[in-house]
Amino acid sequence: MEKEKVNIVSRFGRFAPKTSTRGNLITYGLVIAVFIVVQILVVTGNFSSLWKGLLVPLCTYVILAVSLNLTVGILGELSLGHAGFMCVGAFTGAFISLYMENAVPSAWIRFPLALLAGGLAAALLGAFIGVTVLRLRGDYLAIVTLAFGEIVKNIVNVLYVGRDADGLHLSTTNAAALKLGAGGEMLINGPQGISGTPMDSNFTIGILLVLITLFVTLNLIHSRTGRAIMAIRDNRIAAESIGIDITKYKLIAFVISAFFAGIAGVLYSHNLSTLTALPKNFGYNMSILILVFVVLGGIGNMRGSIIAAVVLTALPEILRELSDYRMLIYALVLIFMMIFTSNPKAKALREKYALRKLWAKLAAKFKKGKEAV
Repeated sequence: MEKEKVNIVSRFGRFAPKTSTRGNLITYGLVIAVFIVVQILVVTGNFSSLWKGLLVPLCTYVILAVSLNLTVGILGELSLGHAGFMCVGAFTGAFISLYMENAVPSAWIRFPLALLAGGLAAALLGAFIGVTVLRLRGDYLAIVTLAFGEIVKNIVNVLYVGRDADGLHLSTTNAAALKLGAGGEMLINGPQGISGTPMDSNFTIGILLVLITLFVTLNLIHSRTGRAIMAIRDNRIAAESIGIDITKYKLIAFVISAFFAGIAGVLYSHNLSTLTALPKNFGYNMSILILVFVVLGGIGNMRGSIIAAVVLTALPEILRELSDYRMLIYALVLIFMMIFTSNPKAKALREKYALRKLWAKLAAKFKKGKEAV
């Protein structure tokens, strides 16, 4: 019975990635190759300061895209609250780093603790939200998660936290209500956010976090848990009829997705001198932007999400000199990518000229030539 259950679960995963370990290695290799190329360009002085400033945000967006793809592509649920989880992780991580800056001067100890704290805070909130709203589906879930993201942003904007010799002080009114003693300092200053966060983020750490995110996500997808999650996505009733715990597996995917969104938030916050909960950083538009990365890269396609996040983040900077036509070209690229990833004819063309097929043909010709000799 147990074997039959596993086989049924496997059969339901019709959108499961066809790539095996080789496909995963190609994805890891792509990320590592980009890292090596960028490092060579930086060392040789062929990388401008503008592009250096984009490296950490690029890693942040890649982590966000991959983690959201776990919810949208693998679980099959539309979530618009990813910016909210990112906000929770960003402010938790920045608060922890600022609070421990004097006690733990080493960034190699402080920053991992901030990453863990930010990820766990986002995951706990994800678990709470998941338990309450994951029974909803489709548009209803999207609306609730969107509201959650806006609520988180607004709560952070009315939060005042300071510390002095008596410990931490908290208020939702104003800074004066904290009544800090002599030598006290503000840690979170309402709409002005957090200032003075240690700049512990860098491109190397960002790439390492991208690889960790990919490793966890891809291994989850190919595991028994991943097959159960995809079975729920493909046919909820059939999955429930063979004994799959719907709530449990949906919650696992949602919490892991929230955890890595929090990690991305910590990486993002430690690249800024001042962290504020503005709509452009953690609002509705940020959640939509992350969703655009997922959709354009291919729902359920982790490698596609990486490429879409990099291209769409870098494109506005590449087109900056064309100030009058920059957004027009950006929109045209979005339309082209949407057609290329979703149109049936375009899909057939991609399959026909896929690199793995071309490589197989070349290998077959080489083998035949060798046998003829």
